[in-house]
Amino acid sequence: MQLKTVLLLALVTQGLALDNGLLLTPPMGWLAWERFRCNIDCEEDPKNCISEWLFMEMADRLAQDGWRDRGYTYLNIDDCWIGGRDDEGNLVPDAKRFPHGIAYLADYVHSLGLKLGIYEDLGNYTCMGYPGTTLDRVVQDARTFARWKVDMLKLDGCFSTPLERAHGYPKMAAALNATGHPIAFSCSWPAYEGGLPPQVNYTLLAEVCNLWRNYDDIQDSWRSVLSVLDWFVEHQDLLQPVAGPGHWNDPDMLLIGNFGLSFEEAQSQMALWTVLAAPLFMSTDLRTISPRDMDILQNPLMIKIHQDPLGIQGRRILKEKSHIEVYMRPLSSGASALVFFSRRTDMPYRYQSSLARLNFTSSLVYEAQNVYTGDIISGLRDETNFTVVVNPSGVVMWYLYPTKDLETPWQ
Repeated sequence: MQLKTVLLLALVTQGLALDNGLLLTPPMGWLAWERFRCNIDCEEDPKNCISEWLFMEMADRLAQDGWRDRGYTYLNIDDCWIGGRDDEGNLVPDAKRFPHGIAYLADYVHSLGLKLGIYEDLGNYTCMGYPGTTLDRVVQDARTFARWKVDMLKLDGCFSTPLERAHGYPKMAAALNATGHPIAFSCSWPAYEGGLPPQVNYTLLAEVCNLWRNYDDIQDSWRSVLSVLDWFVEHQDLLQPVAGPGHWNDPDMLLIGNFGLSFEEAQSQMALWTVLAAPLFMSTDLRTISPRDMDILQNPLMIKIHQDPLGIQGRRILKEKSHIEVYMRPLSSGASALVFFSRRTDMPYRYQSSLARLNFTSSLVYEAQNVYTGDIISGLRDETNFTVVVNPSGVVMWYLYPTKDLETPWQ
């Protein structure tokens, strides 16, 4: 009976669609949670606690170290910033850790050419126990975020019921619209409903949210990355069609620069998230990140692929007995991104294939540029055999683009 009520309410609320024209390509930026969690001990750990100083330092790094110019423009606060509500019920930040207020922080971030994101939860409490946004507070909190000139809202779903979520997420979309201030809307709604129909109505979701978390939180380990990837691949027939300009599936943050991934695994997460047209939210300490990890995250060709204007989510097209998998994302101008991904754990593997085996059947001649090394392979036709050497847990990623049409007569 409860499920029927949720589905009926979802149909009723379709008129409350988000219409902000934002995120026509997947967003890129920085998010606090994976690296800094809910560290509020500013006395013992002032450099790493959730505070305006942390976010101002990260904003400085985004602006000065090339991140902003590569497209990483969002600086997103996560849980544990809230100090409570004032006498009028308005949200206020923790006075000790954010002494100048969120509007001040937004102004600082904007002065650097960046955008500020903030976190709340559709429920009595946030996931870490801070005051949440109950249904009667949705409009009030939306107006508060707009008054602060916040640019993105991540709305979590802890301590809420399916009925409250079915009503509250569309209501927040309408409330954000009504402020007149453009605020991208990141929803955790489907993750709390199991991520799949009939509990999740993806048609409605694409009208309500700019991006949404479908599945479990990612953790700082390769095992966690694979668990997220496996879920997305298992359900790719459902998930791929619902993503596109203005509305994206979100497999959660990038772990690159933290502690749980090897170099090969870091390259793999970046390539796979790019092929999936996923939001690229780094969650690492930009003050100490290594040059090697910066190179992965700032790779110009990778970002060009990620930001392709067609906005098509890629998918796995081949799974070999050799434990090599091939992923493909269609791009503009007849190009494609190909990722050859190894689940092997023994040694580099020489993978042999052809474009025809990867379902390329046209009369075109292609070039392939290796995204990480820059090497170019010319003269590829559908029947051309090629070999790529893929390291354990690693990838080879190609930007494949046509150079000639054999059926076009000479002029």
